[in-house]
Amino acid sequence: MPKLPRSILAASGGLLLLSCADAPGEIGRDTQPFDGISPTASITLLGTEPFWSIYITPDGEGFVARYASPENFDGSQFAVSRFAGNNGIGFSGSLDGNALQIALTPGQCSDGMSDRAYPYTATVAFGDAVLYGCGHTSDQPFTGDEAP
Repeated sequence: MPKLPRSILAASGGLLLLSCADAPGEIGRDTQPFDGISPTASITLLGTEPFWSIYITPDGEGFVARYASPENFDGSQFAVSRFAGNNGIGFSGSLDGNALQIALTPGQCSDGMSDRAYPYTATVAFGDAVLYGCGHTSDQPFTGDEAP
């Protein structure tokens, strides 16, 4: 069997390693924080079954959130901290003595009640509950009827 030059062996080994990188559906190795939502944008999250909403606004060096539901129509205001992950942003805070975590990721979302399309999906962990919904920002609004 003829011997192959080292440069060919090295190149084929490199190609083999490259072929093992980030297959579709696997978590990527990109370490850049998500920058699709400006820190100066206000964010609206909403969900149905049960109905709820969270409105997040920049407040000086931090952020303020207001959680509202049919049981608390006026809402409760609380401070949240923002975190930019690899594929979205997160917020954490405390409401009524319960930890609250928000994950907002890009993706078409429907509230199931209107013909609106939202650019983000939202997951909210609050106490023992997990709420699912949609989101939009002041820079990236929903599409569809303003008042369905």
